[in-house]
Amino acid sequence: MGSGAGERGWAERWPVLFPFLLSLFCWALSEQIRYRIPEEMPEGSVVGNLAKDLGLSVHELPTRQLRISLEKPYFTVSAKSGELLVSSRLDREQMCGKKSACTLEFEAVAENPLNFYHVSVDVEDINDHTPKFTQTSFDLQISESTVPGTRFILEAAEDADIGLNGLQIYKLSLSPRFSLINKDKLDGSKYPELALEKRLDREQQSYHCLVLTALDGGDPPLSGTTELQIQVTDANDNPPVFNQDIYRVSLPENVPPGTAVLQVSATDQDEGINSKITYSFYRTGQVFSLNSKTGEITTLRTLDFEETKEYSIVVEGRDGGGLAAQCTVEINIQDENDNSPEVTFHSLAEMILENGPPGTLIALIKIHDQDSGENGEVNCRLEGEVPFQITSSSKNSYKLVIDGTLDREQTPDYNVTITATDRGKPPLSSSISITLHITDVNDNAPVFQQASYVVHVAENNPPGASIAQVSASDPDLGPNGRVSYSIVASDLEPRALASYVSVSAQSGVVFAQRAFDHEQLRAFELTLQARDQGSPALSANVSLRVLVGDRNDNAPRVLYPALGPDGSALFDTVPRAAQPGYLVTKVVAVDADSGHNAWLSYHVLQASEPGLFSLGLRTGEVRTARALGDRDAARQRLLVAVRDGGQPPLSATATLLLVFADSLQEALPDVSERQAPAEPQAELQFYLVVALALISVLFLLAVILAVALRLRRSSSSTTWGCLRPGLCVKSGPVVPPNCSEGTLPYSYNLCVAHTGKTEFNFLKCNEQLSSGQDILLCNDSSGALFPLYNTNESTSHPETLTSVSSI
Repeated sequence: MGSGAGERGWAERWPVLFPFLLSLFCWALSEQIRYRIPEEMPEGSVVGNLAKDLGLSVHELPTRQLRISLEKPYFTVSAKSGELLVSSRLDREQMCGKKSACTLEFEAVAENPLNFYHVSVDVEDINDHTPKFTQTSFDLQISESTVPGTRFILEAAEDADIGLNGLQIYKLSLSPRFSLINKDKLDGSKYPELALEKRLDREQQSYHCLVLTALDGGDPPLSGTTELQIQVTDANDNPPVFNQDIYRVSLPENVPPGTAVLQVSATDQDEGINSKITYSFYRTGQVFSLNSKTGEITTLRTLDFEETKEYSIVVEGRDGGGLAAQCTVEINIQDENDNSPEVTFHSLAEMILENGPPGTLIALIKIHDQDSGENGEVNCRLEGEVPFQITSSSKNSYKLVIDGTLDREQTPDYNVTITATDRGKPPLSSSISITLHITDVNDNAPVFQQASYVVHVAENNPPGASIAQVSASDPDLGPNGRVSYSIVASDLEPRALASYVSVSAQSGVVFAQRAFDHEQLRAFELTLQARDQGSPALSANVSLRVLVGDRNDNAPRVLYPALGPDGSALFDTVPRAAQPGYLVTKVVAVDADSGHNAWLSYHVLQASEPGLFSLGLRTGEVRTARALGDRDAARQRLLVAVRDGGQPPLSATATLLLVFADSLQEALPDVSERQAPAEPQAELQFYLVVALALISVLFLLAVILAVALRLRRSSSSTTWGCLRPGLCVKSGPVVPPNCSEGTLPYSYNLCVAHTGKTEFNFLKCNEQLSSGQDILLCNDSSGALFPLYNTNESTSHPETLTSVSSI
């Protein structure tokens, strides 16, 4: 059993720590943990507490997933205790052969974070093999004439153990004629030689049986035996003699079968059949062949240095008389660079984050070359331009780490090729390729297709209609690239925002929640946000400006001539001596629309006397086109249409009642003039109306005087200013504030005084509003306006003209 922190059984271990920092983030530690155990430990035996020696607690084991990376499953790690256990038979002779040191090197891998630890287990030899001879008995023929001191090489025994447990000595059973000499080869192995101590006499004893024993140095020692059956032959005075006792030759591996290795040669001074020498192997094999006549040794099959590095062969030369001599042929196999390096990946990281810092460990690479020396020395490199690097970890172990910036959006996969080349001549190399998939992180914020958006929406749009769509892209994957949209700011009131627009979180489509009105809201701006679903989430903002376009949905509205307080139309007076071009009045109208939809034009639809008056197309000014003729009626009626520039155009109409008179008294009869009544009392009614009008005028003057005195005290009366003779009133335009599109080239002040049901309107012109327009002079002779009993109304609809007033 092995031992860790506490000594268990045979095993001893001593951890030798060589920590060094490879990276700031998740880099592997290089700690050498060394254990020493005997071979042939039963399965389940504890080698050592690997988790404790690595500084890991038992509670960390489920998350760190401690395991080992070994080609053959000699060991395993207990998931509960973290102990290193024997999982299969450990036969040192099978694993390492005759090597003096048998060390199993592997890596312990711990996850979260990914770390590698180098572990070495020295497998010590135990005396579990006895020395063995290839045969239970050997026949040896020795001539009776052999002189004492002659030596005979005997077959060596084999012991798979090494060191003290290996074969140490040979012993021979007691014999007065023979002795045993222990000899050492160059490689340290031992072999026996039989020495003749006394002359043999075939006639006295023709057969000798000895026991040869081979012993190892174990405790207790193990041994193996074989019988030496020595037959004494008749005299043959001269035995064969080899030129060399030991032949040594070096032979490169991979030579083809039939290649000559060397030729042994022996001579015999006898004559005839006793001098004819036949060569043979003392022990037959399957690697080399020997020509029995010439002594030439050739190969039978291809030699492999990685299989056997050295051969020791005993060649026997026997003459015709039965005398034999032996020599040893030691063949040293030279390594050739005939094995390419083998590259394998171990413990590849499950995820390679694109934001991984340089030095982050990706995988462990192991390289194995069966050749030796320079032929087995390997250099490892990466092919192509990739953001990775190979660093040496330990003997024949390399680490693949990040050596640059990774960007999954640019390169989601890397095909990494690793080439291992040995230092042989010529060098051999092998390559292995692996595809590394880069894991996405949320490192890209959404990006809108435009820096800003401007959308034009015509007013009166249907609620719920789509007015725009914004789109943002995110090159990340999965939730990191899934974008949702929202409104984060606006120049509208926060409470009113939801009633105006909304945005689809999935598609980015902006919907109008209500019908827009250009006259109330010309434009507004939204700030839209695109946010991904990463953690933490990234976002981007963009501005969307909505311009509400105008539609021709407002008809012109006539401001002047206005209706009286009682709904009656007003009259304008024109001096009888008015010359052509005299400004009679001005039709004033506005349109709430803008642009062409508010571009007004004025047209005469009906006139009592065509040609008597002219109407400005764009100004709405009514002027006399000629002087009043004798046949012209004193009262004239004009029906004026005001039309905008929309498509289709909208219009409104106004009725102008004009009376030619030089004074108010002169105008009254015309104002009161009607068609002749059918009743006899029509004239009486006329005078009653005139009298009622005069009384109303006097009452109105009294009221105005009282109001003027009161307003004079407060110093804020526009009516008083209008009644002062010879004074021109200047004030702001009477156009309502919402008429700001320039539809009024002029503005007028209208002063009204009430006397009962009689009403007097005085039209005063203001100062010039803009350059290039006609200038109206203010004087006391402005026309007076008189009430009419009919109402004044204005309608607006496309291409429909409606009178403002009628008689």
